[in-house]
Amino acid sequence: MAGVFKFLSPRAPPQPIDIQAAALWGVAAVTTALWVVQPFDWLKKTFLEKPVPEEK
Repeated sequence: MAGVFKFLSPRAPPQPIDIQAAALWGVAAVTTALWVVQPFDWLKKTFLEKPVPEEK
């Protein structure tokens, strides 16, 4: 993470609003990726449906 701020001067550390903006852009990127891929069937099967017990 330190390499990201190497180009900034030591007198101008990242402000809290900069970190908040980066986090919001990250959320927007993940949301957009999910919207593009739309893995709803996989999400439903993985997290919502209970596995059927196997009969022996």
